[in-house]
Amino acid sequence: MADLNAIKEQLDGLTLLEAASLVKMLEEAWGVSAAASVAVAGVAAAAAEEEAEEQTEFDVVLQSVGEKKINVIKAVRAVTSLGLKEAKELVESAPATIVTAVTKEVAADVKGQLEAEGATVAVK
Repeated sequence: MADLNAIKEQLDGLTLLEAASLVKMLEEAWGVSAAASVAVAGVAAAAAEEEAEEQTEFDVVLQSVGEKKINVIKAVRAVTSLGLKEAKELVESAPATIVTAVTKEVAADVKGQLEAEGATVAVK
């Protein structure tokens, strides 16, 4: 078995030009390409990053009330645990966040209920 520490020390002593020559020699001898492995690693890293960035929590924001303010207040009370006064204040302060950190399905349900009453809603 080769002494890996000795090989590492020898590689540390190479200049950039010598290292590039070594890479070319190894590529030819073994029939591989160093660029291909870097490209594959880059694609794998990009896929992992994209998967990690997928949003799992959503906020429902009331953009505007519309013409049926009372119905929108009732809908806000139905989807939250707010009392009448708090729901009215929330609706009157639009744009305002109605619910935070909910699943996509819950956000879609809340949005549907509020839009059915004439409100303009955004899911973020």
